[in-house]
Amino acid sequence: MRAPLLALLLCAPAACSHGSPGGAPGAATASSSADVEGLQPNEALQARLAAAVAAKGPDYRPRTRHLVDGKPKYTNRLILSSSPYLLQHAHNPVSWFPWGDEAFELAKKLGRPVFLSIGYSTCHWCHVMEEESFEDEEIAAYLNQHYVPIKVDREERPDVDAIYLQAVELLTGRGGWPMSLWLTPERKPFFGGTYFPPRDGARGVKKGFSTILAELSETYQKDPARIADKATELTAKLQASLGAPQAVAVAETKALRLAVEAATSRFDPSWGGSKGAPKFPSSFPIRLLLRHGRRVDGAKSQEMALFTLRQMSAGGIHDQVGGGFHRYSVDARWLVPHFEKMLYDQALLALAYLEGHQASGDEGHAVVARELLDYVAREMQSPAGGYHSATDADSLGPQGEREEGYFFTWTPREIKKALRPELADTVIAQYGVTAQGNFEGRNILYTPRPESAVLAELSIDAATLKARLDEARAILRKTRNERPPPLLDDKVQASWNGLMIAAMARGSMVLKEPRYLESARRAATFLLEQLLTEGRLHHSKKGDQLGPKGYAEDYAFAAAGLLELFEAGFDPAHLRAAVTLLDALESHHGRPGGGYFRTADDAERLLTREVESRDGVIPAAASSAALAQLRLEALTGDEKWGRRAEATLKAFGEVLAAQPWAADQMLLAVDFRTDRAKEVAVILPEGGAAEDAEPLLAVARRSFRPNQVLVVARAGDEALAAVVPWLRDKPAKGGKPTAYVCEKGACDLPTTDPATFAKQLGEVVPYPAP
Repeated sequence: MRAPLLALLLCAPAACSHGSPGGAPGAATASSSADVEGLQPNEALQARLAAAVAAKGPDYRPRTRHLVDGKPKYTNRLILSSSPYLLQHAHNPVSWFPWGDEAFELAKKLGRPVFLSIGYSTCHWCHVMEEESFEDEEIAAYLNQHYVPIKVDREERPDVDAIYLQAVELLTGRGGWPMSLWLTPERKPFFGGTYFPPRDGARGVKKGFSTILAELSETYQKDPARIADKATELTAKLQASLGAPQAVAVAETKALRLAVEAATSRFDPSWGGSKGAPKFPSSFPIRLLLRHGRRVDGAKSQEMALFTLRQMSAGGIHDQVGGGFHRYSVDARWLVPHFEKMLYDQALLALAYLEGHQASGDEGHAVVARELLDYVAREMQSPAGGYHSATDADSLGPQGEREEGYFFTWTPREIKKALRPELADTVIAQYGVTAQGNFEGRNILYTPRPESAVLAELSIDAATLKARLDEARAILRKTRNERPPPLLDDKVQASWNGLMIAAMARGSMVLKEPRYLESARRAATFLLEQLLTEGRLHHSKKGDQLGPKGYAEDYAFAAAGLLELFEAGFDPAHLRAAVTLLDALESHHGRPGGGYFRTADDAERLLTREVESRDGVIPAAASSAALAQLRLEALTGDEKWGRRAEATLKAFGEVLAAQPWAADQMLLAVDFRTDRAKEVAVILPEGGAAEDAEPLLAVARRSFRPNQVLVVARAGDEALAAVVPWLRDKPAKGGKPTAYVCEKGACDLPTTDPATFAKQLGEVVPYPAP
């Protein structure tokens, strides 16, 4: 959740004086005799719900406080879902429906509004609202009597989420999760917000959720014309705001300059990232700043990016024991995080740290990237190969209650119990551990002091410190794993898997780590064999159940990941698969004039067909697609890819001209396009060993050259040359591995010398003059 927010923007005078609800009938259940017209499952559906519960097996622990002899008192339609988030709510006393025609048709039949709740399985404040309101029998009874309640998993239905998130932002100025909306049976929103405390006075609010439910229900019944007018007005604004921006020519250099100036103006010189709190890693354009600093002499942009990377890795947002990053910090120091771990954050931060390592040569950034990728491969990759989506912020504490962050935090006593004295002393000194703690009496591990201060306190050298910390972290990780772990959202999403495939593949190349390449290959196999059917992607898979049809980001991110995998492993099948996915993106999501609709041409029709025009916590599909298309043009020589990328950039020219900082990921494609992208080949002699090319590949690994494509091929490899035509007629000189550095087919002299190769790669093309 971005922030708790309550703003009553629609409140009819008659409704505002209405008191809290009470005395409504009970929730629709599979085990209760209470009935609510239309919501109570019929006999056949009740049998299905009961069978679904029974199929969970004897070890099933329903997520509810309403139990009778250990069995759930309530079961609603969500038990039939595969979504981990929807299943969390399957035993609420609220008679939830999944998104679909059934619920809206019932609302129309009964003359009721729809209450729509959107969240995701690892969202802390979603859990809070569930416990306070959706598990409350009185509030649930009122919902069931006066509304048709619908639950949506935002990760499974990003199309639905995007539309109603925009509605909340139009209503209140900001949005987040849990998201709460009131809709007409025609799916038009007329009121919304995020988290609502349950009753008047709770958490200091004047009006709680129960009062708001009553007031809006009364207004809906007594003044339907006002509701209809508000819904129509808001829907029109929604449709206008989610349409495509105006297509204009891209002022590329100006857009890059303005975005960097905006980042500079909001840079936090004390802690890195953007000023203020909360702090999201995605809110600061690290990768763009690294590129800008590479091409502009004397620019401070690169140092801002590198400083931010250092500060994040030192903070509590970075899991110092297990690797990887939590979702964001609630403070300006990167110290206290919301403890969710999202796959997309791991993927995007891995790329940032790998590029930071290449740009600076700082081995510390490589260490952070390595530990992050190790964490993902160890804890977020399924046996089948796909990467899981997220882990929760909450876990069970010592009293058996859900507590945010308990799994990740420590007391001095716990550390001393787990480690021998010199290791415990080292951990306490390195990670700022105190008796009072820094989070609810416990300690989030972070590194508040420079290494020199720790070395002086412990009277040891740097090598000893590293050895002790490596040993201690392994023991602490094992000890931590004996605690009840946070819930794992184990659905596999095509889009986020594409991001992670890219990160693993890049990590395998930059860090010379074959196990990351193998991890990426396994995930790619899962994606292509289990999420791709008849040339079309599905968005997700949970167990044996496929999710909805793929969205634009599924195709764009998966294709980009496969391109990275091709450059790391040089399997032409991965390049061909990327081409297939980008062609499908164009066929089913392409918008005349450039850009992409989020939903396919044969998908469910919603209030509007969104054209995503800004980058958020993950890139817009168009941003990722444009960069992938430019790279494909460089790899294949096919100019159609460049034309598609140019059309997309032009389609979003209005945003790039007016608010380029809102499209910082798209600016990576602009940076590529304004550079002279290099086609780099390392040719191995026939019969030669791949290891012989290591001196040349080491140059490529340590070089920060984001606007190039790299292929390693054996001389005469026709399979590769069939997809990368410029590999033809490039021999290995003198029977030695040979490097070729080219631009649009025009090549420097081939070389077998790493120093000459480094010089050829080292040429920097400044940005064109404004």
